[in-house]
Amino acid sequence: MLKIETRVKIPFLWGKAVFKKSHWSQINLIVGPNGSGKTLLAQNLAKQFEEKGFSVRFIKDDRQSYESEMEMQSREMKILRDNEKIRSKIEKVLSSMFGKAIKFIEDIDGTLIPIVENKAWNVEYMLEQVECHGLREIIHLLINLYSKGDNSSASEKECIFFDEPELHLHPQFQSFFINEIRKETQHSSRRLFFLISHSPFFIDLRNSEDLIGVIACHINRVPTSIEELSDEDDALFRRFLPRFNTYHKQFFFSDNQIFVEGYTDQQMFTHLLTFIEDEYNAAGTGIIDVGGKDELGVFCKVCSLLGTNGRIITDLDSLFSGKLRDVANEDERVIGWLEKQKERQADFYSSIFSTKETAQEITLSKLIYRLERYLIKISQDLNKYFEENNVPQKMQTLMEKLSQLREKHENAESVDTYKTVLLQGINSISDEIEKCLPPETAKTIPLIKNLASFILAAAEAARIYILPKGCIEHYYTRSNIQYMPVSAKDRLFRNELEFIQDAHKKTIRKNYSELIELLEKAAGRN
Repeated sequence: MLKIETRVKIPFLWGKAVFKKSHWSQINLIVGPNGSGKTLLAQNLAKQFEEKGFSVRFIKDDRQSYESEMEMQSREMKILRDNEKIRSKIEKVLSSMFGKAIKFIEDIDGTLIPIVENKAWNVEYMLEQVECHGLREIIHLLINLYSKGDNSSASEKECIFFDEPELHLHPQFQSFFINEIRKETQHSSRRLFFLISHSPFFIDLRNSEDLIGVIACHINRVPTSIEELSDEDDALFRRFLPRFNTYHKQFFFSDNQIFVEGYTDQQMFTHLLTFIEDEYNAAGTGIIDVGGKDELGVFCKVCSLLGTNGRIITDLDSLFSGKLRDVANEDERVIGWLEKQKERQADFYSSIFSTKETAQEITLSKLIYRLERYLIKISQDLNKYFEENNVPQKMQTLMEKLSQLREKHENAESVDTYKTVLLQGINSISDEIEKCLPPETAKTIPLIKNLASFILAAAEAARIYILPKGCIEHYYTRSNIQYMPVSAKDRLFRNELEFIQDAHKKTIRKNYSELIELLEKAAGRN
């Protein structure tokens, strides 16, 4: 990790704001959507590093530096001619990669010509005449990677910028090239590399410190990056990064990604995305499934630190446990939203908190804790009531589900699914539940409904959208799913997807209006 102070102003891109960064990795990534100013930022950084004593090379997306194309080619051929070590290394690397012998021979004018020998068919040919762009491009990249700058020595500091190195490269070659860059950093701590890229294959995060080398560019606002990580965040990312795959890395390149728990959520929302009202406002939106609510919490944290403004759509049980709840509680947007509500919700707060409690800060965790206490009390009173009374017909499914959870878990009332099921029952059959409760407990039902809605609104301040009915299966139209957990999800999903693919547009909008409305909020840029 190097400490080098930089400041960049580009008023026509992000107004009066200034991009500041002082901590740099040896491998740095400048990412973001088209038109966000990645190359302009990189050019400004290149000049500042040069002013601070670095030998700088800027390899642009057309493989040209600040030199002309002829000067560039002449320089590269001179490197190959004069440096047998680099020439032999490139010949060996390329021959291994492509399964063909590749060598450089000197032409009559002194220039080097790459020759390909296909031993399988016993033929030779000039690479420039026959081979694909990818093979030619990787040669340019490797020459610039393996060589030092014209005016640099082994003891001098050097900084190389590669602008869109993924052009014409197969994903396997992109992975190969970033691995070669990583090898070069092991040979010298005085070489810095910057990659301006749209490719997830260059997001090669091996440890939590690699995140500090990521700069996220945005449309109409200043780029963002992580300057340092707390011990807690460092430990979190170290556990998470081994599960961080290429598919997940899409969010580095857009401010409009939505994260969901599983693949059925991802598929449903992806299909419904085409039915939202303002489809152009959602252009560039992607739906990414991450594999669980704890992973959602990590993605939410990364997005918050990087300033990429990621959005989350999650199940109702996320309220009661998991990393996402913790991250939402600490999010500045949630804290600010609750602070603004303090005077407006004074009467409501006084109805659920004591005077001493309202005098203290009202946090999201405190609100959820109070909701949990209400639910536990209702659960206890319902159990007492049904020890001596029959369960009404409308409550049988609810009580059977709660009973199953009590049999499965020793302390069921502390389990997030149990609390979620009870909250689902209150939202759907509260009139029936009230009849089975003591008057004082029954009075809390309206408070619970208001409190749950208020908590969901607070979470939305952090772009976390919680499905109020439970999980996505509770919005299906081909089946009647009432309470969590849900079994046979694959079968239910396939039935639903077949209906969506065959139904008329108006039918889709009507049947899935709640999901589409929530998706519109999540996909909106404002």
